[in-house]
Amino acid sequence: MRNFIRKLHIVPSWLILILDSFCIIGVTSLSILLRENVNFLARVSFKLQEYCAIILIIIAIRIIFLLIFRTNRSVIRYTNTQDITKLFWSCLSGTAALFAINAVRYIIISRFLIPNSIIIAEFFITTFLLTFYRLAFKVIFSETTNPLKNRRNIVVFGAGEAGIITKRVLDRDTRYKYNILAFVDDAPEKIGKKLESTPIISSLQLPDFLSKNEVSFLIISVQNLSPKKKNEITEIALQANVKVLVVPPVERWINGELSFKQIKKIRIEELLEREEINTDKNLIYNDLKDKTIFITGAAGSIGSEIVRQVAEFPYKKLVLIDNAETPVFFLKSECREANRQDIDIHIVSITDKKQMEMLFSEYKPDIVYHAAAYKHVPLMEENVNAAIKTNVQGTKILADLSVKYGVSKFVMVSTDKAVNPTNVMGASKRIAEIYVQSLNFKQETTKFITTRFGNVLGSNGSVIPIFRQQIEKGGPLLVTHPDITRYFMTISEACQLVLNAGAFGKGGEIFIFDMGKSVKIYDLAKKMIQLSGLTLDKDIKIEFSGLRPGEKLYEELLANQENTIQTQHKKIMVAKVRTYNYDEIYKEIDELIAMQDGTSFDIVKKMKSIVPEYVSQNSIFESSNTK
Repeated sequence: MRNFIRKLHIVPSWLILILDSFCIIGVTSLSILLRENVNFLARVSFKLQEYCAIILIIIAIRIIFLLIFRTNRSVIRYTNTQDITKLFWSCLSGTAALFAINAVRYIIISRFLIPNSIIIAEFFITTFLLTFYRLAFKVIFSETTNPLKNRRNIVVFGAGEAGIITKRVLDRDTRYKYNILAFVDDAPEKIGKKLESTPIISSLQLPDFLSKNEVSFLIISVQNLSPKKKNEITEIALQANVKVLVVPPVERWINGELSFKQIKKIRIEELLEREEINTDKNLIYNDLKDKTIFITGAAGSIGSEIVRQVAEFPYKKLVLIDNAETPVFFLKSECREANRQDIDIHIVSITDKKQMEMLFSEYKPDIVYHAAAYKHVPLMEENVNAAIKTNVQGTKILADLSVKYGVSKFVMVSTDKAVNPTNVMGASKRIAEIYVQSLNFKQETTKFITTRFGNVLGSNGSVIPIFRQQIEKGGPLLVTHPDITRYFMTISEACQLVLNAGAFGKGGEIFIFDMGKSVKIYDLAKKMIQLSGLTLDKDIKIEFSGLRPGEKLYEELLANQENTIQTQHKKIMVAKVRTYNYDEIYKEIDELIAMQDGTSFDIVKKMKSIVPEYVSQNSIFESSNTK
């Protein structure tokens, strides 16, 4: 029997139509018998040929509407609410047609073709029978090929439309064996009820439910769930050793439909997200409208996201600049696929003054977003000259050309490592900040604005992708120190704030962003292991490698002697910082740039004279710290 059922995994549409026809014939006969009080042979109220005519008429009408609604085209073993709805409308339409025929016949000869009682009885019984045998086949097939006792238990968070769709997707998937134990929802009107025979519980009941039942997965189906709630639910599941999956946003469903393969493990980035920010779109719109815009470092993590967000506004021309060939190739492909117009891409280094001047002369940009920089702390400790050439000299070239060619606004992307720097990278970015800020007050042509924030999720070389690679290799996860913490922000959020700050900046400000709470990297590593379905110290280990050169335990967003002023945006503040005389700093930076052929120790010593708060930590340059 089991093998026979498996062979019928897809019933031909013609066979379904034949089965439906036999059901209708039987139901019509039953309806006639019921009308005659099951005493059909004893007292017949119409002739045998009339009886046969009624059956033929009803079966003909039913088949016509079954074909119109294509009910025989559905795969019976996947019968769902949509299929049942189509079946109901098919039966109702057929019944309406029979009543219409009766009405016409009555008008013509004052006699019904078919007694109304038969039509009504046949409608209800046919609808029930056609629905019942489809659902019965679905249950029999499911239990024969995939017994309930062998299935893995699942809990779905969200008893709304997405939750129902998720359940149906799992019900249809035959490669895996899943049983939906419960829905979780906090809507008071849903708690305690059932959805497609599955109970709905509240999130308060979830810990106890997971402890009493063997649950393999918890699937978060709610769209736009707040990060706080997502963290809460995930934490409950992880404590019960339940894996957490997430349904992707609707716009990523294939042809508007969810497939099983799209339900993925929840990523740590989703748990580090914060509440959606509100930016002043009108302000940004007016700032970028009909403007020629330069974006440096355009193929990098931050730069490419700035490109995506700027492209949503009616700019005049976008000029994208980067010197990394492969990332530029992917950026160009993305722009082409998105059909973005009026975009020119140039592979050129911002330190090439001649090439950069040619671009400024040709395009005469209105706005420059400067995201190009070397940012990896240990690498810059070993390559001091490179840090000065790109982060300081490159920024100076761009800033000077912006003034020369009448750029109205220059927005520089900086880093929290520029605050009380302990490494070459952070100090080089602080010197760049000082230069553009002092230049702002030297002239009135260009507004120079600096934005400063911490780590962004998913950026090239950030800790999360590195941990993910280490997990895939079986570990260990290398954490530099058990107490090290970092601030995190999504790339999208950071770039939205950059555009917003750039739009209302008056020039000379260093804007800092609300980075939320700092995250302990050790805790981050542990959670990533749990989310991967692994057990710490059993499947994979965490090892401490020691602080890297120039690295510090805690990042800061403000220097010790700085304070902030709130802006019109609650997540953007202005740092009140020490200002520098342009003529003095110009001379100092020129001397620093001229030292690139010298020793790294001499360069670092000069950097510390420009930025007195720069104190090397865990670095070979500690000997040059001021006593």
